[in-house]
Amino acid sequence: MNKLFIFGAIVVSAFAAPRPGYEHYEAAEKCDPNVCVLPYCRCSSTDIPGDLKPSEIPQIVMLTFDDAVSIGNIGYYRTAFNNRKNPDGCPIQTTYYVSHEYTDCSLVNELKANGHEIALHSITHEPPTTRWQNLSVEEHMLEFADEVTLLNQFARIPRDDMQGIRLPFLQLSGDNSFQMIQNAGLKYDSSWPTSQYLWPYTLNFSSTQDCPIGPCPKSSIPGVWVVPMINWKDNHNVSCSMVDSCVNIPQDKEGLVEFMVRNFKQHYEGNRAPFGFYVHAAWFARNPVYFEAYLEFIDYLQKHQDVYLVGVQRALQWVQNPSKLGELEKSWPKCQEVTGNPCKPFACKLKKGEEERYMTICGTEEDCPEVYPWLTNPLGREKYVF
Repeated sequence: MNKLFIFGAIVVSAFAAPRPGYEHYEAAEKCDPNVCVLPYCRCSSTDIPGDLKPSEIPQIVMLTFDDAVSIGNIGYYRTAFNNRKNPDGCPIQTTYYVSHEYTDCSLVNELKANGHEIALHSITHEPPTTRWQNLSVEEHMLEFADEVTLLNQFARIPRDDMQGIRLPFLQLSGDNSFQMIQNAGLKYDSSWPTSQYLWPYTLNFSSTQDCPIGPCPKSSIPGVWVVPMINWKDNHNVSCSMVDSCVNIPQDKEGLVEFMVRNFKQHYEGNRAPFGFYVHAAWFARNPVYFEAYLEFIDYLQKHQDVYLVGVQRALQWVQNPSKLGELEKSWPKCQEVTGNPCKPFACKLKKGEEERYMTICGTEEDCPEVYPWLTNPLGREKYVF
């Protein structure tokens, strides 16, 4: 066995820290686009999928929100998105990276019933960032795979509909979170900021993406998609991955809309890599003008007949099967399901250690957990010491 292979195996083991029974991964090789082909493999690249021209394709826009879904922010979502449609007649779609604590599960169900995508943001979302940097594959499973169980049980979200994650604090841990995605049967990560206008790609082969918040993955993890968080630029040309982390921005509506449009045009007038508006709804509460500008910006986007506001999963459907404007039914054969019939909520009175908590679920009192669901106990069926 040559020394290079031995060294690579040691590095992979050090990054992965897998529990017994987990697959060990080999260091990723350089990507050959003649070997790595759609729909199941794509090299990291700024090239448009399908070798299409920018003018031939839709500009995909991904509006996403992180953290708890609650009575404090659902009003923003209802106001901003209800009754809006894309040029193909399908309702617009947003993606919610839901963290468990303080989340109202009945409102998560409402978002899903209105056709939006529910994704994962961990059960605990606990600081510090170094915890997430050092988290093992098994510990990622407890945070994310178990959150699938939790949201399936209490928000009635079908398991197969939850396919993506965003890591707390956007803190990567080398291979570990990506190995968890594969092991848990999930599909994609959207936690990795970049200054490159990259299209989504898979980790079958080595990535060319820059690594501002490392450690970044080095192994071959086939079938796991990376949806890069392409940075915005504030008014001083400083990069920011989450819009609410942009510091040098206007404080008036007109200036804010101009700031948003300028960043959008970097995609729209370029290679049309998916444009992400990544934000926490708490940003809207800081200053009412932020939400006013957000609404006006969405109005601006919807004046374009080649701009589509879709969830991240739906964006990946297009990437895996790219099609031209006028032929989008090849990528999106039908609209996402919209039932418009959310579940009936029930507020469960629970204990989290010695602390009293209320958790609103889908169901009745009989469906309440015994204790507040938490790490290693996503169903709240056991007496748990916090």
